[in-house]
Amino acid sequence: MTDEDFDRLQALMASRAGYRLSRERLSLAEHRLGPVARREGFETVAAMLQSLWARPVASLGWSVIESLLNPETWFNRDRAPFQTLTRDLLPALSKARDGRRVRILSAGCSTGQEAYSVAMAALEAGAEFELSAIDLNPRAIEKARSGLYTSFEIQRGLSAAAMLRWFDQVEDQWRARAELRQRVRFDAVNLLDPPADEGRFDIIFCRHVMDDMVPAQRQQALELLEQRLVDDGCLFLGQDERLEDDSVAFRAVAGRPGLYVKSPAFVRRAA
Repeated sequence: MTDEDFDRLQALMASRAGYRLSRERLSLAEHRLGPVARREGFETVAAMLQSLWARPVASLGWSVIESLLNPETWFNRDRAPFQTLTRDLLPALSKARDGRRVRILSAGCSTGQEAYSVAMAALEAGAEFELSAIDLNPRAIEKARSGLYTSFEIQRGLSAAAMLRWFDQVEDQWRARAELRQRVRFDAVNLLDPPADEGRFDIIFCRHVMDDMVPAQRQQALELLEQRLVDDGCLFLGQDERLEDDSVAFRAVAGRPGLYVKSPAFVRRAA
């Protein structure tokens, strides 16, 4: 891959998905693009990129982007957010909503482990909830919908008891039981697109999603998440993720790393 090809890849990732592709990931990018080139009928990555630059095709461009996204995820990642969800937020919001189901969004859900972790926690807590999960990558969404995971994936973050309670072994893999899969709606959605008319959510998980985003697009994604969240709702980011100083829509909750609520001043101004 030439430097010019890599520069164009950086521009493609930033403009369509909002993600930056660092120069240190050049070798990784070429490694991930190899299977895409073969699947699309090209002999080499270079030939595929030359074709893309000469005659941009939306489907090929998105296939390239999807292969370069970071899919890293696992069940109950960080654990603390799920404890906060079940011990504090679901009881409080259920009471405040006066019987209405608590609406939860897993944004940037990758292959579904976070969304299923939320669903398992909420079901075990006996909460009434609706759960939607979205990701930019249609292939990741397909896997999430299937609920099918390898032995390595299923053991990453789940206890043996949880595995046996919520998953069935299918040959050398594990599939989420129907009662779990039916509680999550998965859709391929770009966080940079305006929200559809889906109503607003009480709780949004968007953890470990924005670290690699271009600053301007990260701010745009946060503004769109604000539009998806009710005024007294809660936003979970990764515990080590930090908002820029000009992100006035949200403020951190003291003693709860990664948990944010809307800024009262912003809510008043928006009203």
